[in-house]
Amino acid sequence: MAMKIANVDEGLLLALLNTTPTVAGQVTDRLADPEEAYAWIAEHAGDEHLAEDLELLRSTRDTLQALVHAQAAPAALAPALRGVSYQPVIGDTGIGWRLAAPRAHTLAARAVVAWDALQHTAPGRLRACENTDECTLFYVDHSKSNSARWCSMSGCGNRMKARRHYERRKNTQITD
Repeated sequence: MAMKIANVDEGLLLALLNTTPTVAGQVTDRLADPEEAYAWIAEHAGDEHLAEDLELLRSTRDTLQALVHAQAAPAALAPALRGVSYQPVIGDTGIGWRLAAPRAHTLAARAVVAWDALQHTAPGRLRACENTDECTLFYVDHSKSNSARWCSMSGCGNRMKARRHYERRKNTQITD
């Protein structure tokens, strides 16, 4: 039941986690300004979610980020789940389940449910980029070997590999 929702909402979860990117060396918050936050909501979830409680959404995002960094406990997500339930939906092929949440915190609830589903179906695969000097993004490691270390190989991965190569060359030249 939660897996169907998680597959759809994994993108929403990552988008929410990544609303604090590092731009030109500074961490920015795409949800800090209400106008920009509502534009983000419209872009990622549609206009029907513009009643979202921004304070709860930011708080949920911050808690989810802390959970990925092992700096919080799941109980801290309780505010996002107040009044949330699954309701049965009977269709031609059987019974399905629909997440029911108060209108003002539907996105926060969907992100929390997606996080929980990932914890059960792909434990340890939701991670922060290892390029901690320049990047504050998160990703889900879908690699078969579960060995991805960066949010993107073309961006952070190349920078980190180039940095290690430069350090090795510098150390080799010093010892010669």
